[in-house]
Amino acid sequence: MLRLCVLALARRDGPHGHDLDAGLGARVEAAVVDGVPDGDVAVQRDGTQMHDGCRREEHVQMALTQVSSNKCAGGFQKVFEHDSVELKCKMKFAVFLPPKAETHKCPVLYWLSGLTCTEQNFITKAGSQLAAAENGIIIVAPDTSPRGCGVEGEDDSWDLGTGAGFYVDATHEPWKNNYRMYSYVTQELPKLINSNFPADPDRMSISGHSMGGHGALICALKNPGKYKAVSAFAPICNPMQCPWGQKAFNAYLGPDRTTWEAYDATTLASGYSGPQLDILIDQGRDDQFLSASQLLPDNLIAVCSEKKIPVVFRLQPGYDHSYYFIYSFFNDHIKHHAKFLNA
Repeated sequence: MLRLCVLALARRDGPHGHDLDAGLGARVEAAVVDGVPDGDVAVQRDGTQMHDGCRREEHVQMALTQVSSNKCAGGFQKVFEHDSVELKCKMKFAVFLPPKAETHKCPVLYWLSGLTCTEQNFITKAGSQLAAAENGIIIVAPDTSPRGCGVEGEDDSWDLGTGAGFYVDATHEPWKNNYRMYSYVTQELPKLINSNFPADPDRMSISGHSMGGHGALICALKNPGKYKAVSAFAPICNPMQCPWGQKAFNAYLGPDRTTWEAYDATTLASGYSGPQLDILIDQGRDDQFLSASQLLPDNLIAVCSEKKIPVVFRLQPGYDHSYYFIYSFFNDHIKHHAKFLNA
């Protein structure tokens, strides 16, 4: 079955230089190539791939629809949409398939973006595709929150709700039914990727920027051995102690601060006892949010030093919080992940 769909995304700038909805409107065919069969693919919750018409009544399934596909760096940069079980809404994610994916299963690097971003910011600004192609790495970049769920207050501010899921599983109303980005990123999305793309489920790593750097760090620290490596650009390292994190955690998790500890990288590092986890962090010295005490990397570095968790922390003179900063050093992060993913 061949479906035609129209993608029309309006560009709106976020408050610290990110595009809220970056992209070009385009008419694209939903015939899936390069690792994904033609037509819609239904996937059971246990990861079994099922095509149209197969035992639909027996399982909750996720239909995967291709939104766009562009030849890039010898491979393909694609965007897909599906109905998320965890988030109870339609979600988009981007996936870069390197040339090697045409013939081999490849490791997967999950990228988590920051406040106000969609899946588009990273794939259009970071310049990740060439290095990923050279190292045979699939990169998956999901959206940063549920969208269009009708949750009261989700569009009232840029740092809470839409575009600001903070990669937690909310436990308080009105957020708890939809805002489950932690489970989406660590469970639902990997099952979807492993079932529909030439991905090696035993070779995963994770990275992110700002709020997404926080997400990458907590996903790795909460799941010892799941990710081969982790890296971050300007991560929110100690959200319990910064205004962004306190606002989000109070809303999503409630006023009991002990429940916040499960999603704070600095606190999680203090109790980490899993296999060695090698962390790379780049931070711009001229980042306005560093000086505003939103990021607090020193707190995390101190704990990692005490716990002997290997961290390479690089303070980059002259760089700010933008994707110009990420673009400048992303190749180093790909090399960091490739060292562990391709070992």
